[in-house]
Amino acid sequence: MDQARSTISKIFNGEPHSYTRFNLTQNMEGDNSQVEMKLSSDMEEEVGGNGVGAHLSHNGNHKSYMNSKFGRTPKNLCFMVATIVLILIIGYLIGYLVHGKTDSPPSCAASAQLPDVPVIHETGAAPVMNWEKVKDELAQKLTTSNFKTVFSDFSLASHRAGSSGDDALGDKVVRTFKEYGMKTWTDEHFVKVQDPPLSGSNKIIKNGVEERQNGFLSYSANGRVQGAILYAHYGQESDFRLLRDRNINMSGRVMLIRAGLISFAEKVANAAKMKASAVLIYQDATDYPTEEITQLFGHVHLGSGDPYTPGFPSFNHTQFPPAQSSGLPNILAQTITTRTATNFLRQLGGQNVPEEWGGFNKLGSDSDVVTVEVNNNLVEKKINNVFGVIKGFVDADRYVVIGAKRDAWGPGFAASTVGTSVLVELARSISRMVKKGGFKPRRSIVFASWSAGEYGSVGATEWLEGYVSSLSMKAFSYINLDGIVTGHSGFKVSASPMMYTLIERTLKEVTLRNEAVPLFSQFGKDNWQANVLEPLQMDNAAYPFIAFSGIPSVSFRFTSGNLDYPYFGTLLDTQEKLISITSNQHLQLVEAAAKFAGHIALRLVHDHLLPMDLLKYDKVIRSHVIQINKKVDTVERMQPHLLPMSMQWLFSAASSYSRAARNLMTDIKNSDLEDVEMCRIYNDRIMSVERNFLSAYVSAKESPFRHILLGSGPHTLKGLSDHLDSLRTDNPPATTDEFRNQFALATWMLQGCANALAGDIWPYDNDM
Repeated sequence: MDQARSTISKIFNGEPHSYTRFNLTQNMEGDNSQVEMKLSSDMEEEVGGNGVGAHLSHNGNHKSYMNSKFGRTPKNLCFMVATIVLILIIGYLIGYLVHGKTDSPPSCAASAQLPDVPVIHETGAAPVMNWEKVKDELAQKLTTSNFKTVFSDFSLASHRAGSSGDDALGDKVVRTFKEYGMKTWTDEHFVKVQDPPLSGSNKIIKNGVEERQNGFLSYSANGRVQGAILYAHYGQESDFRLLRDRNINMSGRVMLIRAGLISFAEKVANAAKMKASAVLIYQDATDYPTEEITQLFGHVHLGSGDPYTPGFPSFNHTQFPPAQSSGLPNILAQTITTRTATNFLRQLGGQNVPEEWGGFNKLGSDSDVVTVEVNNNLVEKKINNVFGVIKGFVDADRYVVIGAKRDAWGPGFAASTVGTSVLVELARSISRMVKKGGFKPRRSIVFASWSAGEYGSVGATEWLEGYVSSLSMKAFSYINLDGIVTGHSGFKVSASPMMYTLIERTLKEVTLRNEAVPLFSQFGKDNWQANVLEPLQMDNAAYPFIAFSGIPSVSFRFTSGNLDYPYFGTLLDTQEKLISITSNQHLQLVEAAAKFAGHIALRLVHDHLLPMDLLKYDKVIRSHVIQINKKVDTVERMQPHLLPMSMQWLFSAASSYSRAARNLMTDIKNSDLEDVEMCRIYNDRIMSVERNFLSAYVSAKESPFRHILLGSGPHTLKGLSDHLDSLRTDNPPATTDEFRNQFALATWMLQGCANALAGDIWPYDNDM
C-alpha cells in the first residue's frame, strides 16, 4: 500500500515518468506470490508504440507533453483515483487466488507451482513409491536363474587390461546398457603399466640353481641384486619391529614374505624402509590351499591409478612433464611359487622365528644367499571405462556410482566376472522398475565398468582424477562390486562411517537364500560393527573414491572366515573354484550380494534426505584425539619440554565438529523435508562433509590420499599418532617441529570441516 501511495503521489505531482512499475507482494504463511502491474499513459501510442526505449529517447519533450495532456482538472483527478482503486482491487483478488493455490508446501516429488513460474529441480515426478514396494520390486527382478545366463555372457578365459578380451567385454557392457534404454558413454585413457619381460621370465638363483617365474609384480624396480634371505613373516611393520628388536641387520637382505593380511605394495614399502634389496612373496600352504606350482600376479604401487601421471589423468596427449608417483618402490619385488618358497625355508639357518609367528623354521643367516633378477616391461596401453546412467527425476545432477572392474590376470571369475554380472543385472532390474514399475528415483544412478583394476584401480582412479572437481560436488556415494563373493560363512563391509547406519538398516532388510532370517541375524548379531566392519584397504577400488575424492564409499564381500580368497591373483580363478569354495551356494550368495548393493543404491536415490549419519564421524574423531592425547602425555613424561604445545586446540576442533553435526541434525528434524529446495540445501551440506576432510595442505601428487581420517600419510590423525611413537622411541627421523606443524594443519582441517558443516560464517565471532 505504501508503494501504491507513492505511485499515486508521483502521478498527481506530475513526475516525468509515464511508465511506472510497482509490486503488490503478499506474504501469507511463507508464500511470496508476486504480482507485477504496469501503468502507461497514452504516451506509448503517441510515439508509435515503440515502448520504453523510444519513450526515453523523447525525454526532452516529455514534461511539456504531460502538462498539456494531463492537466490538473477535477475530471482528470477523479479518473486517476478511480483507476488506482480499480487496480488495487484487481491486485487483491489476484493475490487471494494465488494464495489459495499455494497453501500446501512444495513436495520433493512434485512441488505445487504457479503455471507461469518455472519449476526448479523438478521434472514432473510422480509421488514417491513406498519403500516396501521398492524392495519387493527389486527382489522380484534379481533371481539366481538370471545370474546363470549373465555369468555365461560375461565370462572369458583371458581379459587382461587393454587386451582384445577386455575391449570385447567393454563393448558388450555398452550394448547391454543400451538395450535397457540407458544413456551410455566411454572414457578413454592411455596408461603405463608393467607387464612380464618381452622374452624369457624373471629369475631366482640359489646355490647355482636357476628358477624361472612366470608370475610377476607390476611396478617393481628392474635389475639384478644378490643378498642373504631373511624371513619376515607377513611383512607388516610389527614384523619388522620384532626383527629390529633382535638386532638383526636388514640392510641389503632379500626379504622372504608370505602373502596375506596386507597388500603386496605395503609389504614391499615396509621392506624398503628397512633398506632391503629385494622382496620375494609367496602363498604359504597354511593360508592358501592351492597347488604348489601356482603362479602369483599383482602390483606393488603403494597407491592407485597410473603411477606415471600422479594426481592428474592419463588422457591422450596430456602435456605434463615426466613424473612418477611417490608410491613406486625402488627395490626389486617378485612372486615365487609355494614349492620354491618351501625349499628356501627348509634350508635357512640363523635364529629361530619369534614365537608369535609360529612355525619351526629359521629366520635366515648371512650364508643363505640368493640372486634376484627382474626385467619387467613398461608399456603404454589404451583402456576404456564404460558407463550407463538412469537419470533421476528431481535432482538429476546428483548421483550414486556403482562400479566393478572387468579385467583380470586370468579367468578372474570371482575377481571381476561376478562383479560385472551384478552390475549389469542391477542396471537391468532398476531400469525396468523405472520404465514399467512406476519407480521414479529422485537422484541419478551411474553404472561404471572399469578397466585396469588389477594394476591398482587404474581405470577408476584416472576417471576420478579427470573429473575430480565435478565429481566431488555431485557424486554422493560409490558402491564397489569387486570380489563380493569369496566364501559363505562370513560377511564383511568396509565403508565411510557416515554410511554405517544405512549399512545396518540394509543388513536387517536383505535375506540370504530366500530365508526369513536377514543378514544381520546371521552375521551381525551381538555386536554387528565388531563382527562385520573392517578397515578400507588401499588396494580396494573404493579407497581412492573416499581418500582421494572425498566421496562416501562402501565395499563388501561374503567370505570364508578370516581367510583370503586363495585364487585371487592367479590363473585358477574360475567358476568351478568359486562353486567349491562356497559349497555350491555361489548363485544364492551372488543374488544376496546384488540385493545388498541394490538396497543401498535405491535408498540413496529414494529418500528425501541422503541417509548419511554425520554423528558417526564424531566417534572416530574422538577416538583419534584420545589416542593422540595419551601419547603426547607419554612423550612429555619421558622427555619433558620436548613438546611445548597444548592439546586444547585439537579438543576444541573435535568439539566444534560434534556441535556442528548435532546442530545440523536438529535443524533437519525441525525442517519441512517436503520442501524441494530445503532438501537440496541439506543434502549438499551432508555431501560436503567427506570432501572437507581432504587436507588442503598436501600435494595430490605426493600424498594423493588426503583424507585426514581415512587417508594415508603424515597429514592424517593416524600419521600424528605414528609420529608420536617415533618421538617416544627417540627415532632420529622424527622431529618435534615437523610434528607440531602437522598437528597444527590437521587441527585446522578438522576445525574447517566443522565450520563448513555449521553453514553460515557470521555466527563465529572469532571463536575459532
